[in-house]
Amino acid sequence: MSIHRHKLLQAIVCLLATSLPLSMSHAQTSPSPVNRPLVEVADIPLPGPAVRFDYQNFDASSGRLYISHMDADHVVIFDVASRKVVANLGGFKRVHGVLAVPERHRLYVAVTGDHRIAVVDTQTLETIATPGPVTYPDGLAYAPQQNRVFVSDEHGGSADAVIDATTNRLITSIPLGGEAGNTVFDPVSGHILVSVHQINMLVTIDPATNRIIERCPLPGIRNPHGIALDTANHLAFVGGEDNHSLALVDLTSMKLLSTYEVGDEPDVLAFDPGLNRLYVASEAGTVSVFQSHDKKLTLLGSIQMPHAHSVAVDPRTHLVYFPLENIHGRPLLRIMLPN
Repeated sequence: MSIHRHKLLQAIVCLLATSLPLSMSHAQTSPSPVNRPLVEVADIPLPGPAVRFDYQNFDASSGRLYISHMDADHVVIFDVASRKVVANLGGFKRVHGVLAVPERHRLYVAVTGDHRIAVVDTQTLETIATPGPVTYPDGLAYAPQQNRVFVSDEHGGSADAVIDATTNRLITSIPLGGEAGNTVFDPVSGHILVSVHQINMLVTIDPATNRIIERCPLPGIRNPHGIALDTANHLAFVGGEDNHSLALVDLTSMKLLSTYEVGDEPDVLAFDPGLNRLYVASEAGTVSVFQSHDKKLTLLGSIQMPHAHSVAVDPRTHLVYFPLENIHGRPLLRIMLPN
């Protein structure tokens, strides 16, 4: 091929690329670097072996990101300002959920391998109590008015366990009718929300009575698990583990508004309220990025990273965090920014 002909073809390709309709660019599964919804800012080495991570929790008051290094039995504490690991706490067998409650200076850790919750003083980093037993503790939520911690007992009798945060005692277990997915606190209603596998519902618990007060069916969603909230618009986003799906729920009416397709086995979700942007991380390593507007979601694109099933976001800086278990034989924290 001549040089002139090659340049002509390049010009035609560029012209066609810039004139593609918006609907086609949204349909891309592997966006070009120019159209990627997230761009890399930094890769920070993390301590420990190259094994699975799980939940994360960002505490805006301290600027700390708490990361569950599940198969290493550790909780990594990362300072987002200095971009340094400030502690790597051991002894949490098969750790799953982590939840910081800054007003109590407490970190609650789901120690799944020991069937208990560890209560950690965030000032001394010492474990001060281990309430339980909870058969398979997973997700965690805190109801501030009642001072209670709610725990997804994912494979342990289809229930949400309740811990009194004053006495650090397990006080009850709430039957759900199916295995518990994620558990979150809705600050608008003051209620606890739990996604329930098998019966495919989002249930509402009154933390004052520890009773289910409402059930929202999620047709088209199989085994709902991860949850993120848009509190300003009172919406919930719920991932369907078994059919790569995402539900958009109006929490005021408790109605399913719409469903969307995401990566295989969506796990952890994170919502940035400042940008109205939703991140859905999946076991397949696909991260789907949506824009939320007028109770609808628009897919901005997706990216692929190995083992990128956990995501957290800092709403002040809009930076997005992905702990990746094995990049060239070592774990790292990938920090990304919306493009």
